[in-house]
Amino acid sequence: MKKDNLKYSIYSVMFGFFIMGFVDIIGIATSYVKNDFSELTDSRVNLISFFCFLWFLILSIPTGLLMNKIGRKKTVLLSFLITTLAMCFPLINYSFISIIIAFALIGIGNTILQASLNPLVTDVVTSERLTGSLTLGQFIKAVSSFLGPLLTAGIVGSFLGWKMIFPIYAFMSLLALIWLLLTPVKEKKLEQKNISVKVTFDLLKDKYLAAFFIGILVLVGIDVSINMTFPKYLMERCGLSLADAGMGNSVYFFFRTISAFVGGILLMRYSAGKFFIYSVWIAIAGLILMALGTNLWFILGCVAVFGIGYANLFSILFSFSLKRVPEKANEVSALLISGVFGGAILPPIIGMATDITHTQVTAIIILVIVWCYLIGLIRKVKSFL
Repeated sequence: MKKDNLKYSIYSVMFGFFIMGFVDIIGIATSYVKNDFSELTDSRVNLISFFCFLWFLILSIPTGLLMNKIGRKKTVLLSFLITTLAMCFPLINYSFISIIIAFALIGIGNTILQASLNPLVTDVVTSERLTGSLTLGQFIKAVSSFLGPLLTAGIVGSFLGWKMIFPIYAFMSLLALIWLLLTPVKEKKLEQKNISVKVTFDLLKDKYLAAFFIGILVLVGIDVSINMTFPKYLMERCGLSLADAGMGNSVYFFFRTISAFVGGILLMRYSAGKFFIYSVWIAIAGLILMALGTNLWFILGCVAVFGIGYANLFSILFSFSLKRVPEKANEVSALLISGVFGGAILPPIIGMATDITHTQVTAIIILVIVWCYLIGLIRKVKSFL
């Protein structure tokens, strides 16, 4: 592949990471949906996350099989197509059911994209630039997540209101599809065994991999939960409007983005184990103080602290797992991506709890309790190193 064509390919593939960040709009979207349909309880509206993240459990491994059959580029193109179609449902008929369908399709598209985009990057960059390119990709995804709530708040006054986010995201997803479709990508042909469900889940017989997998479930579950809970928490504690409260998620994503970038540099020089331990304690300090706070700036500071602590934990557990059985990297990756299913488990539980107690403080307390698993995981990490 010529140098100019290679550069063009890199740009189109990296844009896929921006599309990957669209799934994080689920946090502010659920708040607007509950506001639009007053009959919805927290437990019902939080079902949106269940139908969105359920597909990571169901489709992560089959996506690996699909890539082997049709290729990485076509698999990524399929994810863009599904995401584009998903964004059209709320525009055709805006109802709770159409939102459920839309986010279910967004979850399907995002699962396929997360499982196939990273391998596709290996086809457009040299091995020397691979680590840097993947790190840059995650940074681009984080920027997309950060911009989502800001964009939503900015379009509230448009003729579609907050729902204007769907045609904007549909256009960008379609743009990504056309751009990649027109981009020449020469895929590497690798001889490898097909990933199977049994072989992948047999990895859980390893006590370390099982512990790290549960850690991934916990991390994603808490991330999705804080994303969905924080705007409602700000409205309850600080009396903010929904549009203003939604900006709180951008504070969280901003500090996560910056911390992920800085963490990527620091992890080149310092022990990942020590980094994990410090991060876990920093994050829970932010959560505990958040539950106690009533001042807006104090609470925003707390979510910033939590974002700093949270930012690098997923990648650290991912790297620990790959180091455990490097000869089964494909199976380990598929297993951990299926662990994103954690985003479907915790939010509905939190929704039921807040419906019973009638306060979002309950949600933060539950997050603190669940985070204790990661504190317990510190001992396992120490023995692993």
